[in-house]
Amino acid sequence: MYAAGAENVKRKDYRRMIDNYGRKITYLRLSVTELCNLRCRYCMPENGICLKKREDMLTEEEMISAVRAAARMGINKVRITGGEPLVKKNIISICRNISSIDGIDEVCLTTNGILLPEMAADLKSAGVKRVNISLDTLDPEKFSHITRRNEHTGAMRGLKAALEAGFEKVKINAVLIGGFNDDEIPALAELTVRYPVDVRFIELMPMYDSGDFGKEAYISCSKVVEALPELLPVQPDGGVAELFRLPGAKGNIGLINPVSAHFCGSCSRLRITADGYIKPCLHSPAEFYIKGMNEEEMYGQLIRAVNAKPEWHGEMSAQARSRAGRNMNRIGG
Repeated sequence: MYAAGAENVKRKDYRRMIDNYGRKITYLRLSVTELCNLRCRYCMPENGICLKKREDMLTEEEMISAVRAAARMGINKVRITGGEPLVKKNIISICRNISSIDGIDEVCLTTNGILLPEMAADLKSAGVKRVNISLDTLDPEKFSHITRRNEHTGAMRGLKAALEAGFEKVKINAVLIGGFNDDEIPALAELTVRYPVDVRFIELMPMYDSGDFGKEAYISCSKVVEALPELLPVQPDGGVAELFRLPGAKGNIGLINPVSAHFCGSCSRLRITADGYIKPCLHSPAEFYIKGMNEEEMYGQLIRAVNAKPEWHGEMSAQARSRAGRNMNRIGG
């Protein structure tokens, strides 16, 4: 469904796209690479991925064309993801070009932070306004276990670099895993007292290939509220997180519940994978190919993808796994 019932996908002044369930689509998550310098157990296989030919992946020019097409249909926020986007050699150029597109009000980036000490200032100059840093544990040994890499010090340096660069907002994303880091809820939350950051606890999702985790790993974000009885509710900011704050804190605590209390009814996003597929829903197998297309053709595919967004992603649990058909590194975190 188009906001005004339009059928002409070439219309250039179209600025409002509504899906078949009344949701306004304004947010694009663009994966620029499937590669990563970590091997997080819920994201990618231990041995990495089968390298694809360069010609099978979106070029920078195709990424920019896709975002231009998305802006024409009402997208105003773009989040750059991966894999790890900072391993992409031309990431600064990609960010700069996307931030200059008419209609794009906000360019954000999700990273593991390891390369931020060298790149944070350049990313900010390139137009990146907000940075999310993935950090599931403050314990170096547990960090090495979950990421299969000994890079805890690098991740903490990345957090410091992000704060020093002066981004409008720095958030820490912690995937909540029962039996692994649920005992660290207070320590992770305390980062919002020490630093001007938000910490967001995200329920572990039973992805396509996340066999490292048993039933006990899939716990609800209600565990955060139980562990932090002093939390005070905060007004929503338009995102999907339920917000709270510790007394005297500099930032918020966010709870993101894709499994226990899905937010599909307010989903405003599309995803584009690094190999050129639009995914209307993270957990749906539906994909729309755009590699090799011009901007007008991409525009048509984006509209088709909006019209294919499901009402919700379906039941998910340790037994009912995501139907995405891909690991997270091949979708975009």
